[in-house]
Amino acid sequence: MVTPAPLDTQELQRCVGPVEQARLLPRGAYVDAAVLEWEQHHFFGDWICAGRSADIAEPGMQRAVSVGTSGVLLTRGEDGALHAFVNTCRHRGHELLPCGESATKKSIVCPYHAWSYRLDGNLHVAPGFRNVESFDKDEFSLYGLPVREWHGWIFVAPSGKAGDFDHHIGELEAIVAPYAPENLEVVTTHDYVIEANWKVLIENYQECYHCSMIHPELCRVSPPESGENIDRDGEWVGGWMDLREGNETMSLDGRSSSVRIEGLDEQEQHTVMYIAVFPNLLISLHPDYVMTHVLTPLSAGRTHVECAWAFPKEAVQRPDFEPSNTIDFWDITNRQDWGACESVQRGLASELAIPGPMAPEEDGVYHFVSMVAARYLGVSTVAELSPPPTSVPV
Repeated sequence: MVTPAPLDTQELQRCVGPVEQARLLPRGAYVDAAVLEWEQHHFFGDWICAGRSADIAEPGMQRAVSVGTSGVLLTRGEDGALHAFVNTCRHRGHELLPCGESATKKSIVCPYHAWSYRLDGNLHVAPGFRNVESFDKDEFSLYGLPVREWHGWIFVAPSGKAGDFDHHIGELEAIVAPYAPENLEVVTTHDYVIEANWKVLIENYQECYHCSMIHPELCRVSPPESGENIDRDGEWVGGWMDLREGNETMSLDGRSSSVRIEGLDEQEQHTVMYIAVFPNLLISLHPDYVMTHVLTPLSAGRTHVECAWAFPKEAVQRPDFEPSNTIDFWDITNRQDWGACESVQRGLASELAIPGPMAPEEDGVYHFVSMVAARYLGVSTVAELSPPPTSVPV
């Protein structure tokens, strides 16, 4: 039984009722450090995106990342297999590699006392213990963690406890697979630090109710009222929007400097799909590229975002390939969104801030909010609440 989050149960019940009566999450969900601490254990301890396979593609490569409440060490074995471990030496707990750093070696060596491990986590050498009869190397392998590669992204469960990954992804597999993101090449990344809660960013990402107010560049190439959100199995929310007639992609002028991704159907060639894989990966599927945002909470009111753009390799290899038309478009759009999100966070600083309703155009926000609220209440889905809410107090 999951311990419920430190939030008012009645307020959370208002988030999971019928969409026309539902409310946004309680203020504390966005501003309270105790709520973020609960999330780090319960949301960011299960499957979470920890980067891209391309960042650790070759045998011997090692990379340390900070996820959830701890550090994770990723290694690529000589056989090509990916491994994930708690980033702590079995001797005195020293980090095996500083978080954010990478290395390529035949073994994992602790920089404190030189304990070394094979790439599969088995202890290789413990200096000074060779003649200690009671010492059993097999007892001191690194702590392994569940890890999966999915279409070029790495998912790990830093708590060591993970649900079924295929259930986590669910029907999203059929939506992402045609784009084959694992075959695309990342050409650049941008890092942002936003003074807003991570959930404010996802809520903003899941609706275009705000687009006509703050995104003139976006509205020129994609009608803000177009498309629809979808609700299918899996730990994700998402929806699609149209490209305006005559536009090839989302860029400053609607033109593409890339090539279309092979194998897309007619609708996929003229729409953009926006997906939030719970809890921290945002995927934008375009006809000619895939953009991702990876979110890392730094505090209740602060979030680091890494934005990456991946294009077909045949486009990247062309001498005239110039992606700035696309990247500049999204940097402008991102910064417009970050400014709005930071203003939301400042507004929520008031103790008198009361959760508001969601417009019909914000059904994607409702899908996300109700998913989060159900987990705050200690269950995986709204359907598991007994009995499911039929109405909420106004």
